Amino acid sequence: MAEHKPQKEKIGTEEVLDMIFRDALVKKKLEEFFDKKIGEEVEIFEKEKGKFFIHCLKRDKDFLVYNKDKETGKPEEIVRQLWLKSLRDDYKYPLDRIELEKPIQFGGEIKTKFADIVVYQEDKITPYIIFELKSPTPKEGIEQLKSYLNAEGAALGVWSNGKEKVILYRPYPKEFVTTLSDIPRKDQTIDDLFEEKKTLDSLTSEFDLTERIKTLEELVLANAGVDVFNEVFKLIYAKLYDEKEAEEKRASEVKFRLYKEAKKTYEIINQLFRDSIDKWPGTFDPYEKIELSSDHLQVCVGHLEDIKLFGSDLEVIDAAFEYLMPEAAKTKKGQYFTPRHVIKMCIKMLNPKDKEYIIDPACGSGGFLIHSMFWVWENYLSGVTKAAQTEYANRYLYGMDFDNKMAKISRALMLIAGDGRSHIFKLNALDPRDWQGEEEEKLAARKELKPLLYKFNNLTEDKENEKNFKYFNFNLFLTNPPFAGEIRDAGILRQYKLTRDKKGHLKTKVERHLLFIERALEFLKPGGRMAIVLPQGVLNNTSMEYIRQWLFNKARILAIVGLHVNTFKPHTGTKTSVLFLQKWTENEKLPKDYPIFMATSKKPGKDNSGEYVYKKDETDRRILDHDLDQIAEAFIKFAKEQKFNF
Repeated sequence: MAEHKPQKEKIGTEEVLDMIFRDALVKKKLEEFFDKKIGEEVEIFEKEKGKFFIHCLKRDKDFLVYNKDKETGKPEEIVRQLWLKSLRDDYKYPLDRIELEKPIQFGGEIKTKFADIVVYQEDKITPYIIFELKSPTPKEGIEQLKSYLNAEGAALGVWSNGKEKVILYRPYPKEFVTTLSDIPRKDQTIDDLFEEKKTLDSLTSEFDLTERIKTLEELVLANAGVDVFNEVFKLIYAKLYDEKEAEEKRASEVKFRLYKEAKKTYEIINQLFRDSIDKWPGTFDPYEKIELSSDHLQVCVGHLEDIKLFGSDLEVIDAAFEYLMPEAAKTKKGQYFTPRHVIKMCIKMLNPKDKEYIIDPACGSGGFLIHSMFWVWENYLSGVTKAAQTEYANRYLYGMDFDNKMAKISRALMLIAGDGRSHIFKLNALDPRDWQGEEEEKLAARKELKPLLYKFNNLTEDKENEKNFKYFNFNLFLTNPPFAGEIRDAGILRQYKLTRDKKGHLKTKVERHLLFIERALEFLKPGGRMAIVLPQGVLNNTSMEYIRQWLFNKARILAIVGLHVNTFKPHTGTKTSVLFLQKWTENEKLPKDYPIFMATSKKPGKDNSGEYVYKKDETDRRILDHDLDQIAEAFIKFAKEQKFNF
């Protein structure tokens, strides 16, 4: 009897796609881009042993996309077939109006460059839309695409890497090339795209804002002669205002979109920005306007009109702001965006509750405040109305930053997160003298902070405190203060005790983050708790022992978590720790000894270059590979054993 050998299991399309797209995020973004599951749109099959092919819709041939033996793949052919299918099924162009690998003629000479896809006019002779799908960078690909448009006299060009797209429109005979958010269907004209009204439902929350900004820099922003950060920020505020108005007053119709005439686009978008200043004062000067030229603005709007900011992934927007902040400014001021998994660990360990006032005096992009808000919403206000959740955020969350750009970022992110408005002030938290003055922002800050001043039940002390804004009643203090720089201003140094030597003489300079430790305890009410990111030397250098001794008399040290050296890369390799404290209550008998939770992170979620490192969870989802959640869980167990009151 013949022996039956078990048949090898046939490798399906999804398995081959996983081999081709080794990074699951690339595959995920590709599916988001086309809004389709790749394996349901194309079939990949093993035609020869270890060699996998895809069938081309247009050429009616099979093309190699993966060689298992050599572990080499051609994802660009998959992208081309996805575009082909979309052109046929979604945009309704018949295949007989489409050509692949069309040679492009320059000046009578046929060169070796070929356009990936060309869609023809109805005459099937005149090129209408040209696709460039293979370029690794937008700059190279877009310039090449422009040359194709000029050579062929085509009106539209599409650059796409399967994750992003740039659509160029060449309004003949103009040389200027603008961008559109989409190409016309077979039954549409280009003019129809400009006339078509857009609604909130037509916008997408799946986008990579950093990549879009990089593309805009390549197209216009780098040579526009403007402050890129400010101009992008103006557009974001105009878009936020437009989305809010569309939701509340315009039956979902959005006005932040391209209009055929660049002048009209400028008038409408600039008015949206001006209206946003009135609705959310304090971020821009009352008389600011968009400084981009109408032609440059036309390009930017075309690349932003299809995205929806409200309800989108805040970390995507946060990453874009971090990209926009000039590297030199971040390095000089020590302003590094705190990784969100560090923030989430701190919040999980300190467990902010409803009706607890929270402050971050170096709030940067507002990460501690936003994630505190989410924590309270999820754990204490999950059953209440959205209005009640918004009321919590409006009342209990406060932030400061001495840098105007960082204050703008945190206001915008808090707005997008859904709190409606924020107590975010451009103030130097270390120097309350900076809070005095008649400027609108400082008047507003003093008015909003005054009810939170600590009450001494002593008229003289209370009046002094109302004058100096020194002591407060916050329940939680969460911050990652800037490490760079030393304070040399004697007027600031005199306000602190940690600025004096053993003989009580005022030092000539003190590192900024040391003052934040003392300032933290001034912000906190008795029993208040805090988390602060510090250079590790503060906690283990012998020269810093005086600070540790001072702390023992002011607060209970709850925990110290040593962060991995990669945590703040690529910005800095400084070794840091998070210090967790709870301020002693009044008349509390201080214990001589008590246990302190200590942990060291071994998995930072980043590699040596500062790139995020991911893994797959039990449901095959892609998640950050770090151990801070486990550290937080271990602390919670410790806190319960110690019967902490929070």
